[in-house]
Amino acid sequence: MSKYQFLDSYTLKNGAEVKNRIVMAPMTEMSSFENGIVTNDEIEYYRRRSGGVGMEITGCANVSEIGKGFEGELSVANDSVLPQLSKLAQSMKSNGTKAILQIFNAGRMTTSEILRGKKPVSASAIRAERPGSEEPASMSEEEILETISDFGNATRRAILSGFDGVEIHGANTYLIQQFFSPNSNQRDDKWGGDLKSRMNFPLEVIKKVMNVVKESGKSKFIVGYRISPEEIETPGIQLSETLEFVSKLSTSGIDYLHVSMGDVWRTSLNDKSDTEPINKQIKQALGDEIPLMVVGNVETPVDAEKAANSFEFVAMGRELIREPNWVEKVIAGDETSIKYKLSPTDLEDLAIPAPLWGFLTTVFRPIAGLSTEKDPATSFKEAAAPWEKF
Repeated sequence: MSKYQFLDSYTLKNGAEVKNRIVMAPMTEMSSFENGIVTNDEIEYYRRRSGGVGMEITGCANVSEIGKGFEGELSVANDSVLPQLSKLAQSMKSNGTKAILQIFNAGRMTTSEILRGKKPVSASAIRAERPGSEEPASMSEEEILETISDFGNATRRAILSGFDGVEIHGANTYLIQQFFSPNSNQRDDKWGGDLKSRMNFPLEVIKKVMNVVKESGKSKFIVGYRISPEEIETPGIQLSETLEFVSKLSTSGIDYLHVSMGDVWRTSLNDKSDTEPINKQIKQALGDEIPLMVVGNVETPVDAEKAANSFEFVAMGRELIREPNWVEKVIAGDETSIKYKLSPTDLEDLAIPAPLWGFLTTVFRPIAGLSTEKDPATSFKEAAAPWEKF
């Protein structure tokens, strides 16, 4: 028996068995073609990191052209992406790793330049409180229903491409979160207003995705959902609202819930008197029926085991950029050789695409283990907006 429980397998409620509880977190490499088709560099990048982890989640893939959030973004908006998307899925499934496609719509977190002249859309015509943001158009009923269908079609394409599952991206200020947030959603119809109405869009997206999976006959196809538990804006999502939403998610049919935070053990940003880690509060609201996936500041086996003592799945991002063989080295008892820094001389071996390396070295040098003249905390704050793509 392994001394680490994070190396134990886990069987989801749909019967899908995940070989261990370590997950490669979704991190965009900004390396797709302009039309969103997967490049060979991306395929190699994911292949290099498959085989050890139990699940590998792609960076976010837009479900429609109006949902594109940034250049180099993966797309699953039409059938033309299927040939290369199939190659990506196969590259991720090495040695039993589950391949998960993250699907999303950026909503107001994009620009008319990225959308080639089209105006961004959102729940309401309210500009994000971010530098460079634009006022979006408020989505019509028809556009809302079409977007829900887009998530269903994206799921169909994921199934056709051979993925083992999808993760619905309801976090990081993107469209699904925009419908849940009182900051970005100030509608007065069935899609907004009170908390219950603000839940309608994400729950309908989940329902559509689940129906597509059911119709496909792929009973072990995995459906995950990702959330951000709080917003610092006023008004903004409060933890109490998220906990109520989580209770709804527990009966929605999803196979896991993924909490997007920079630290597994982070406490409330808005209520400093609340010293209980947010993930523990979410776990209590979620119950034991649905596994919880956590992420943030997990680098060493000790970090991972601490998280695995409380939660079912432990996702790692930055560390798997630097050390694709993290799981294999732990299994082999070779923990002393695990890399925690990244050297430019390693790029070819690590199959890091040039756009990703450019981001790491110009925007967020600490991730690459490189020196910076600025305090790392300051660098993180300045890089927060672009890093949310990950």
